[in-house]
This record gives sequence, C-alpha cells and structure tokens, in this order.
Amino acid sequence: MILRYINRHPAPLLTLMLLAALALATGNLATHLPPGLWWQAVSAPQTEQLDQLLVHYSWLPRMAMAWLCGATLALTGCILQQALRNPLAEPATLGIASGAQLALSMATLWAPGLLVHGREWLALAGGAVALLLVFALAWRRAFSPLALILGGILVSLYFGAVNAGLMIIHGQELGPLFIWGAGSLVQQDWQQVAFLLPRLLPALGVLLLIRPLTLLGLEDSGARALGLSLNGSRVIALVLALWLSGCVVASVGMIGFIGLTAPSLCSMLGARRLKDRLLWSPVLGALLLWLTDLLVQSLEGFDSGFLPTGAATALAGAPLLIWLVQGLRLRGDTPHSSAHSSRPRYSNRVLLSGLALLLVATVMVALAVGDGPQGWTWSHGPMLQALLEWRTPRVFAALGCGALLALAGCLIQRLTGNPLASPELLGISSGAAMGMLLALIALPAASNGTLVGASTAGAVLTFAALLALSRRDNFSPTQLLLVGIAVGALFDALLQILLANGDSRAQHMLNWMAGSTYRANEQTAWLLGGMLMLFGGLCLMLHRWLDILPLGEAATRGFGVSLRGSRLALLGLSALMTACATVVIGPLSFIGLLAPHLTRMLGLVRARAQLMGAILLGALVMVAADWLGRNVLYPYQMPAGLLAALIAGPYLMLQLWRR
Repeated sequence: MILRYINRHPAPLLTLMLLAALALATGNLATHLPPGLWWQAVSAPQTEQLDQLLVHYSWLPRMAMAWLCGATLALTGCILQQALRNPLAEPATLGIASGAQLALSMATLWAPGLLVHGREWLALAGGAVALLLVFALAWRRAFSPLALILGGILVSLYFGAVNAGLMIIHGQELGPLFIWGAGSLVQQDWQQVAFLLPRLLPALGVLLLIRPLTLLGLEDSGARALGLSLNGSRVIALVLALWLSGCVVASVGMIGFIGLTAPSLCSMLGARRLKDRLLWSPVLGALLLWLTDLLVQSLEGFDSGFLPTGAATALAGAPLLIWLVQGLRLRGDTPHSSAHSSRPRYSNRVLLSGLALLLVATVMVALAVGDGPQGWTWSHGPMLQALLEWRTPRVFAALGCGALLALAGCLIQRLTGNPLASPELLGISSGAAMGMLLALIALPAASNGTLVGASTAGAVLTFAALLALSRRDNFSPTQLLLVGIAVGALFDALLQILLANGDSRAQHMLNWMAGSTYRANEQTAWLLGGMLMLFGGLCLMLHRWLDILPLGEAATRGFGVSLRGSRLALLGLSALMTACATVVIGPLSFIGLLAPHLTRMLGLVRARAQLMGAILLGALVMVAADWLGRNVLYPYQMPAGLLAALIAGPYLMLQLWRR
C-alpha cells in the first residue's frame, strides 16, 4: 500500500530524502560544534570562535547554495525537456554548461574586468553560443532528440578541449578554476548567495509559461491550432533556461545531471502533468544536490573543497542516464554507415600510395622543421642529428597512436554498424584512462607493462559493459551510442574526482589526458611500432569478417562466420589498440572517429582498403597535430591529442550538420 502510494506521488520520497538530509546535516554539524552552540553560530557567531565562524560563513551559505542551485538546475532541465520534447535535455547534455564555463575562462584571461559586475552575462553568452551551435547541428534533422544530444556532446567535448588547452597554456591564471569549474559549492561568506538569489527571480516567470510549455508538448499542428506561437514560445523558454543555467555556472561552476535526474524521477513518481513537474522538480533537485553535498562533506569536511560536488552529482547521475537510455526510443535517428561514402575518382592503390607519400613527407617535415629562438629553421647536418634524438620518439609515438586509434575506430564502426561510434564517444578511451589512473594511484612506480595491462582491462570491461547494456535492444547503433555516452560520463566523473583530490601528479595527469607525447622515448616508439605491425596485420587478416558483419546476423551465419566469436575477437582487438594508444596519448583525440570518416569520403569502402587508409590517415593527422602543437604557439606546447581534437571537432560537427 505504501509502496503503491510512493509510486503515484513524489511527496513520500521527498519526505524520506529530507529526513535523510537532516540526519546527515545534524551529524556533520555535531562533529564541528556542540548542539548547544548551534543557534549562537547561526544568529550571532563569536568572532574569536573559529568553529562558529565556519558554521555561519561556510556551512550555512553552502547549504543555501545547494538549495538554490539544485532547484534552479532542476527547473531548467524541466523547461528544456518540455520545450524541446527531449527527455535527455539539460544544460550539461546540450553543451550550455560547457559554453558558459569556456566564456568565463576566456574572460578570466583577456577581460577580467567583465567578471566583476557581469559574469552572469558572460555565462549567458557562452551558453547561448553553445546552444545555437547545437541547434545548427540538429537543424536538418528537425531537432530530433538524438541529433540534439549528439550535437550537445560534440559541442561539450570540443569546448572542453578548448578550455583544457587554455588551462595548459595559462595554468597559473586558470589553475584555481579547475576545482571550481567541476562544481564546487564551498563558500567563504554569503556573497555568492547574495549574488545568485536576486538573479534567479526571473524563474518565477515560468508561471506565465505553463500553458505555452504544455502546448509545446503537443505536435506542432495541434499547438498551432490552439493559437500558440511555436517559435516565440520556444525562444522565450530557451532564453529563460539559458539565463538560469548561466547564473548557476557563473556562481559554482558545472554541476551536471541534476537537471536530468529531478524531472525524470518526478515523472516516474507520478508527476505526469507539466505543472506538477514544475512544482516538484525544483524541490527534488534542491534535496538531491543538498544530500549529495552532505555526503561529500561527510567524506572530507565542510570546509574543504578537493572533492567537487558537481563531479559527485555526475557520478550519481550517469547510472540514471544509462538506465534511461536503455528504454528510450528515438524516432528516425539511426545513422547508416554508408550514407556518405563517395565513389573514388582514383583506384584504391593510387589513393593509398598518395596517402603514404603524404605521410612520409609529413614525418620528414616534423623531424626537420621547427620553430625556435632563431625562428623557423630547416635543420640539417649536426643540428638535425642532435634534434632527432628528441623529435624522433615523439613523432613515431604520435604516428603509432594515431594509426592504432584509427584502426580501433574502424573496427568499432563496422562492428556496431554505426558511423558515429568511436573509442572516444563510446567511453572506451575513458575506460582505458580510468584503468591506467587507478594503476598509477595504487602502484605509483608501475611499469609500462602494468599500465598497458590496466588500461586494456579498463577498455575491455567498458566495451563489455556497453554490449551487455545494449543487448536488450539487439545492439541497436543508436542505443549503443547513447549508452556509450552515459558510460563515458560516468568515467569522466571518476576521473574528475581523482584529478581534483590534491594529488601532486594532477598536472601531469591533466597533460597526459590532453594527449601529450612529452614523455615518449625510444622504447615507447619501438613498442608502439611493434603493436601497430601486430594488430594491423591481425585486422587485415580479419578483413573478411569486417565485410560480412555489417550485412546482418543471418548473412553472417550464412557465410559460416561465428557471430559471437567474431564480435569477441574484434572487441578484444579494438580494446587492446585503444589501451596501447591511450597509455601514451591520453583519451582525447577524436582520431578514432575522424579517420574512418575520411576514408569513406575518399571512397575506401571495402574493409581491407578502409583499414589501410585509416592507418595512414590516423598517423598523418596525429603526426601533423604533434608537429603543430610543438611549433604554432612556441615556446608553449600543445599536446598532440588535444590539438587533434581541436582540428577534428569542427569537421565532425560539419558531418553531423550534413546528415
């Protein structure tokens, strides 16, 4: 009876959450201050009592910020989901939060005066640019849910890459923003509360939007028949959501998944009508964020901030996203791998020979040409011999990593039948990175073999989890991609927590995650070369499987190919190649997504030709990115993986826009 009532109404669950939060809050407070002094600390703290000052100027404002930010993000998510008819829409999945954070980072570097009185407007502008870019990417597909989510993920990853590049170049200026940007609720006084509270008053305008938002949930023809201006109502709702999310990001950084979790839970608990969700979602969002922050405080104390609350909410929200996308049905969104392959103007042999010559020329330029104190020089003779000792390992490490990631991307795209699948978007690179970071933390002196093993285990387990979670949908490409995005978000939250714990290796980990080849040596280059020859040869030997698998299960069995065995073999190969490359280059590059696209554009459609073309193109792009990273911003150096992501991101957005 009680469980049946809980399933029909959010109030019982909210009451239980409130009681749990109050129990945690009193427990946390009692560890710092005797109960008899609580009222004095709240109303008039004694200036000589540090514990009372901490309660009054840190604990209480932090609680107030949790309430305000949680309620605002939940309301924003509810508005976005209704206005866009997308159950996965929220500021994080639509790129709004990433755009706002990038705008604040750029202002910190080049226009710090704007932060004093107008940082909420900067966040609004950054979020608006990101959202407009997402809309542009989804325009040709009528703003379908998957197109919006894919556009949001690509924009978020790209803006995140730009932000990471700025942080690497301007580490001293942007270093304090690292933990804050992950969603830190730590407060030193009531200033942020006083800043945020009046700026959230426009949220009351949602009361005037109940009818338009309700009608937006109908089909366009039905809404117009009832006299609704679709474009005007949607624009007003989106501007309100942008303003609210921008104010939150300007105050506490990025806090993800509250805007997704609260409306979804309210719907599951019986709040089916929009006005009910608009009422209960902010209450649930405030309680969720407050409860999460209290758990964080229980782990580290309420005056510390090494564990960002935003990362903790992402850690809790990613499993919910995985669960939601498993049962989600998105209309007309399944991509097709053959949609944009073009007929080759030249034979495969001519194309591959040309790519090989271009790769050789790029390697020669990367080894001999560079910027330095005397400007650009083409080194030769003794100078070249001296430089080769430093440049050769980096160039050939980048070459090996690019080729391995491109091969892994080809295998995954043919295995899933999804041209948008890649080690980066499916979370496999993040899983490999997580395995490596856990090994580094548990074994600070771990050997390269140990790191490769841990990275491989992380990649294999991640892809196995993807297949298991997508089994009920017969490994639908759309569902596999969405589950991969959710798994990647889960690992990214774990990585963020590990990087924000104050470890002295955090900066090195950040450089490595961005795709640095700084530590590549001769041994690394030889090892990657051997791995490329081994795995490349195996992939070419299995080209028949790769030609047959996209034809479907019946055709695959008809040709005498074991479906389970072939999938497991290709899974293992892709995971191993991703792990080997991730150990050196980090999890960020987009090479696994870019190279197969380029091969199809060139007309290399059959498996053998596509694999060989992907090897050459992946190596070419990564070597060029490593060379540009070393020279374009001299004396600064940009990691190769990060620069490859910056180069590949616009191209991938263009491809999504064309679909």
